[in-house]
Amino acid sequence: MKKKIVSLLLVGVMIASFTACGSSSKSNSSKDSSKSTGVDVASEDENTLSVYAWDKNFNIPALKAAEAAYKADVNPDFKLNIIEQSQSSDVEDALTLAGSAGDYSTLPDIVLFQDHYIQKYVSDYPDAWANVNDADINWDDFSAEKVSYSTINDKHYGVPVDNGTVIFAYRTDLLKQCGYTMDDVTGITWDKFDEIGKVVYAKTGKYLLSMDGDGNDLPYMMLQAEGASQFKDGKPYIVDNKTMVAVINVIAKLQKDHVLYLANDWSDYTDQTIIGDQVAGVMNGNWIIPTIEQVKANSGKWEITTMPTLTGAEGYASNGGSSLYITSNCQKKDLAKEFLAYTFGGGKGSQATYDNALKDGGVITTCISAGKSDVYNEGVAYFNNQAIYSKIVEMGSHVAVVEQSNYHYTCREQVAAAIQNIIGGADVTSSLQDAQDQLNFAMGNDK
Repeated sequence: MKKKIVSLLLVGVMIASFTACGSSSKSNSSKDSSKSTGVDVASEDENTLSVYAWDKNFNIPALKAAEAAYKADVNPDFKLNIIEQSQSSDVEDALTLAGSAGDYSTLPDIVLFQDHYIQKYVSDYPDAWANVNDADINWDDFSAEKVSYSTINDKHYGVPVDNGTVIFAYRTDLLKQCGYTMDDVTGITWDKFDEIGKVVYAKTGKYLLSMDGDGNDLPYMMLQAEGASQFKDGKPYIVDNKTMVAVINVIAKLQKDHVLYLANDWSDYTDQTIIGDQVAGVMNGNWIIPTIEQVKANSGKWEITTMPTLTGAEGYASNGGSSLYITSNCQKKDLAKEFLAYTFGGGKGSQATYDNALKDGGVITTCISAGKSDVYNEGVAYFNNQAIYSKIVEMGSHVAVVEQSNYHYTCREQVAAAIQNIIGGADVTSSLQDAQDQLNFAMGNDK
């Protein structure tokens, strides 16, 4: 009975967390400028830390779990002043405003920041941040890929929060209907995946994969699973990147064979193909789980596994995520480092922090030891009682560290446009060359 109760709790909170790491960059909601008007950290008492964070259903419950753990074990007078932001870009705007003015006194002690953007902001505003090199954190207990985002010039700046590890979820009932099992889709080539997908579409009318064609994350995830990047030595690496070309050709073939559905936009991707029950498989950062779970009738029919690859080895990638950073305006840096290390940094309070963050907000850790708890090893009813959370943490430990860029999202847009052109009949090489030229222009590089 305990297993069923915990599983239901986890399913419930995950449904509420969809606007987490993966979808934050897609939000078009209006900003509430009052959210980022500045914090007077000098007025805080010695036991209080202020933090900017977004998403009351995801990140904020994780912060409250950390506050509770630190209060219970270390300092009963401790208080975390959580200042909710409408979306991740509000935090970025606050940093930009402070940096442009050369005045960081408006910033809180800590900010939650998107992984894909942090290196640009540390580069642009180096005086805005305090590194956490001397914090009591065992960095080897975290996914190397996760830590790589916030490690800049051999200095650690961020403490990981959520896990963006990619899952490939399949409808086991539809696979069975077509004569396949989860073993048949684990550790396979993309060619084999295409073969299976054609059978699934012919027998069920459902695609084995879908993706937002406008903000296409597929190339990045598929490349990372091969240990490759879209950048090399700080420059776009597209046309001469044989792995990249192979990946693009796979995407085009999957689309042509009715194995992949490239949606018109994010709403079409989530609302029509996933919630609309038009797919037999979903691959994305694990933050896509709440979207899958919205189709109540399919509970118990899904399981997760690793990605296909070009070679047939099990594929591991990550998409999305954020970490916590101490600002230079923090007047109690020792307290901030101790708090972050004890809770999110693998310290004695991390187990309670991450267990409750998962139960209350659906946040999955990248801390390897924390992912081995009883809570993480509970079966989840929606996923056929598979212990998906411990599996996701384990999978995340295998994600390769590949070269990142401040222009990650610009690259994504240009490659997505190239894919659409290729599907429309344009030449692969010329389309990718155009994408690379546009990206070089955006980056201010010579062609």
